[in-house]
Amino acid sequence: MDSANPLGEFLRARRETTDPSRAGQPWSGRRRTPGLRREEVAQLSGVSTDYYARLEQGREKHPSAQVVDSLARALGLNPEETAHLHQLARTAHGPVRRGGRVPAGRVPVGPRLLRLMDGWHHTPALIIDRRLDVLAGNRLGRALFATMLDRDETNLVRFTFLDPHARDFYPDWERVARSALAALRAGSGDLLNDPRLTDLVGELSLKSPEFRALWARHDVRGKGHEAKSFNHPEVGELTLTYDSFTVDSATDQQLVVYQAEPGSTSQQALALLTTVAAELPGPDLAAVPWVGATDPA
Repeated sequence: MDSANPLGEFLRARRETTDPSRAGQPWSGRRRTPGLRREEVAQLSGVSTDYYARLEQGREKHPSAQVVDSLARALGLNPEETAHLHQLARTAHGPVRRGGRVPAGRVPVGPRLLRLMDGWHHTPALIIDRRLDVLAGNRLGRALFATMLDRDETNLVRFTFLDPHARDFYPDWERVARSALAALRAGSGDLLNDPRLTDLVGELSLKSPEFRALWARHDVRGKGHEAKSFNHPEVGELTLTYDSFTVDSATDQQLVVYQAEPGSTSQQALALLTTVAAELPGPDLAAVPWVGATDPA
């Protein structure tokens, strides 16, 4: 996705963004490179400098689980970043897939889930995959993201970086952009040879200098729970929190549910948006072509 050496790329990026003082390294004057030096990471993780250099350069691709854990501690990685590092180390041995083979095309959304979402009249909900493609949404979810969907765009990352309307839609654009890329990293650690992901990253790298700069940081943070502000063209500004849930029947999918704080102006704006959403079609996929086909379940 970045190169033939994703493990080394991640190690280098994390090393260069690690504050030496936080890693317990004494101040030793001006540094020629940001972050920690290779020899410092090697010392902190208990490996030789030569071995660590080979890991970064891609000449050594098979670190043990114990070494990976030591590297994670040396770099101050959080549990999610540590899991990502382990995943990259396993991928270096050969293809790794969660829940079996990941299909090349979009995974169909089950009709039962669509019907469940359609019953949530006051709660925006989307189904996304690990590439942050929107696969489905209930009426309120589609109304909330109409700025994107009305332009025939269904990828949250591509919309954020390439559509000029995104900077108006997201008042805190930079934070949303960083969060989107961190979620894409977190979800795609075992999709390194996926052609759709490669095409997406390649397109964005060519067209967006901001994407290139942020992608090179290798930040990792999955979609879990977070507040996000929107500037909706029909109901104005609102701040919603979202929670993300894995769809057990389709391990490539996540259900993202948005809520407003009770009694807030955002809840009032969301209630106003329901009048717009009421005019949208339900989960009839013939009427909502961007959703994609359902499975026969």
